[in-house]
Amino acid sequence: MRIHEYQAKQLFAKYGIPVSASNTASTVDEAVSSANALGYPVVVKAQIHAGGRGKGGGIELAKSASQVRDAATRMLGMTLVTPQTGSGGRIVRLLLIESAADIAQELYLGMAIDRGNRAITVMASRAGGVDIEETALRDPDAILKEIVDPFLGLRPFQAFRLAHRLGLPIKTARGVAKFIQSLYRLFCEQDCVLAEINPLAITSDGDPLAIDAKLNLDDNGLFRHPDLRDLRDLNEEDPLEVEATAVNLNYIKLDGTVGCLVNGAGLAMATMDLIKHVGASPANFLDVGGGATAEMIEKGVQILIGDPDVKAVFINIFGGILRCDVLAEGVVAAAKKLSILVPVIVRLEGTNVEQGRRILNESGLSFRTASSLGEAAVMVAAAVGVTS
Repeated sequence: MRIHEYQAKQLFAKYGIPVSASNTASTVDEAVSSANALGYPVVVKAQIHAGGRGKGGGIELAKSASQVRDAATRMLGMTLVTPQTGSGGRIVRLLLIESAADIAQELYLGMAIDRGNRAITVMASRAGGVDIEETALRDPDAILKEIVDPFLGLRPFQAFRLAHRLGLPIKTARGVAKFIQSLYRLFCEQDCVLAEINPLAITSDGDPLAIDAKLNLDDNGLFRHPDLRDLRDLNEEDPLEVEATAVNLNYIKLDGTVGCLVNGAGLAMATMDLIKHVGASPANFLDVGGGATAEMIEKGVQILIGDPDVKAVFINIFGGILRCDVLAEGVVAAAKKLSILVPVIVRLEGTNVEQGRRILNESGLSFRTASSLGEAAVMVAAAVGVTS
């Protein structure tokens, strides 16, 4: 689950991580009042779940009330397009008004779960304030790393070593090391999967300050943090993803034309690979899981055809915990209730497969059933007009 910059900074403050004084504003008048209370200069920041806001005009320095008013008037309600939003952009509904910082140096600091090393990895770079992905590609050695032993946790010497390798003076390195340890504690205690501060500023006094803040939380850990659930902003999520989450379906919107309904993440990935192999593109990742009911299947089909980009639906089920007859009942129920105007290709194998196929064949509906993945691939390609 992603959260906004202002929400991440509120968490930072709880862990003693230094941030600038700030307020949020949803109207132009609120923005001006907040700036007046903070004192000038201030930075006006659009709050959306995407990076690269400055490139799209979503971050602006203001030295007076009139400049704040102009910036807030322009930003609120705008569709902000950044490299991370896609061409559709995101509507700006909230601003962060923040005291401008006295920045002498900009660094990068990040933490992520490194699945290759099965550990949290702390990353830092002197190349702060720019796209860190470009830096990593252009100069991999510019990204410094410390791999954290999951049994020992982040040791103080590791935090200081990382700060020292950034070429910082001893006093500043000690402050940055303390900063890193606090961020690591937040990362673990709040079940984060990603934390980024870009830039991490060093002030003219040599103190670290989080100018930006990005936190991604592990959905699977939210049951331990009911307070964090309230940070979710549904306006920043795809409506179909929100709808799927409400019925415990794992759905991610993609940019293709073939809607996929599959049980099991591994089979879902293989199905998407198959779709790409025949020259088509998946419109989504939808894993209904092993314990899906007929009602959940029905909802899944409804979500798929609710996507205007979908030109065909491919249902690929291996019946284990989820029996093929249960799947078939849900698909038939959905087809009878909904107006499905696109081809539906179904491939079933596993528990009660014959019963499932019979339910589909006797439904009186025009499903296209396949007995193998190869046959299903040909059907999918034909349905979206590509040559396999």
